Amino acid sequence: MIRPEVSELVKLGRFPSEDKAGPEIIKQQEVLLLGLNASSPASNDEVHALVQLFNSNGEDTYYGLAWTLLHLIEKSPGWPLEDCLADDSNGWIAFLKLRLENGRRVAEGSDGRI
Repeated sequence: MIRPEVSELVKLGRFPSEDKAGPEIIKQQEVLLLGLNASSPASNDEVHALVQLFNSNGEDTYYGLAWTLLHLIEKSPGWPLEDCLADDSNGWIAFLKLRLENGRRVAEGSDGRI
């Protein structure tokens, strides 16, 4: 099941780069993301939808909203969802994958260094 807030974020589309975003859409996305972060964790279906919102430039934090999205995804009880990590051309998805790999190294008892 996907909550209405997630559906609304998806309708607003992939995060544009900071230099192309209008203040109205940024505010809408911010309100929706903060509301989701304050409520129950994202379901697997929601994570599949949310991961598509990252712009491809891993350097563009979209005024911090990309970080908010990343944390919402990572705190999902079903995370990690390996099929969400397939698009290595997307900088944010590659970053999620790297964080997961580093976490696994630490959990396995290595020193966590790359």
